[in-house]
Amino acid sequence: MTDQVTDEKPATALQDVGRVAWQEIEDSSGSAAAIPFLLAAIASGDAAAALNALDRLRHRICRHGFVVGQATAVTVPFLWDLAQRPRTTCRVQILLLLRDIADARQWEITAAAHPKIRRRHGAYVEWESAARHAVRAQRGALVRLLAEQDTELVHATQALASTLTD
Repeated sequence: MTDQVTDEKPATALQDVGRVAWQEIEDSSGSAAAIPFLLAAIASGDAAAALNALDRLRHRICRHGFVVGQATAVTVPFLWDLAQRPRTTCRVQILLLLRDIADARQWEITAAAHPKIRRRHGAYVEWESAARHAVRAQRGALVRLLAEQDTELVHATQALASTLTD
């Protein structure tokens, strides 16, 4: 997978969203150019707008809760950033989305059973692996999230943590 960030330092915080060449990568809808706008809506503090944007983002980067694509791994660090911000109104749902991404193995399992799939759709297998690695790369944030007072957030964090144990 080629690096889709415009310089050497990885884009991991929401203020870095402009450093990603979104127009050069694809999500399940085509161009990933809309992802920065969805991330901004999630960060807006407007609960209804945030949930709507997260639902639309989920459709683009983790369709059906298990189909990830090229834009998924690039988007994951921004989701981690948003999940750690107390003002983000849909933190629980973000953590559940991260859990789904970390658990995605549709292409890997299919390619293992049918090796010809890898030759034809190897990029999908790689995108899936990269997305899982992106979730795991920031699992250090789990400790802070487990210390939160919000029990629903703690439960979602525990669900994500249990996915990351393998």
